Amino acid sequence: MLGDAPLMAFIPVSDVGAAREFYESVLGLTVVDENPFALVVDANGTTLRITPVPDLQPQPFTIAGWVVPDIDAAVAALTARGVAFTHYEGMKQRANGVWASPGGDFVAWFVDPDGNTLSLTTFTT
Repeated sequence: MLGDAPLMAFIPVSDVGAAREFYESVLGLTVVDENPFALVVDANGTTLRITPVPDLQPQPFTIAGWVVPDIDAAVAALTARGVAFTHYEGMKQRANGVWASPGGDFVAWFVDPDGNTLSLTTFTT
């Protein structure tokens, strides 16, 4: 039933102003609307609602991610914009934070101003 319906995604935040700076200026997403209920951005055709929530408790897992053709280039570009990539203990990540999965895909993680975990992935197959 929903196979033909566009997906809309949500990211909870505590500070919409800081979120706007990050998602618009750092990540390069286009703001479509801002109202008391959400900062709405276009994520390459997907509507992303960055929604203020009281008492936000960031989760310890990835809540949103982007597929990129060249993870090293994307990591370098975001690092140049001030993004720090997360290094996890026990994972064999490269110096730039990129991890090669057992299947050969590449993943890197970072957080937004609220501590929400976001990721980049390059699929090799």
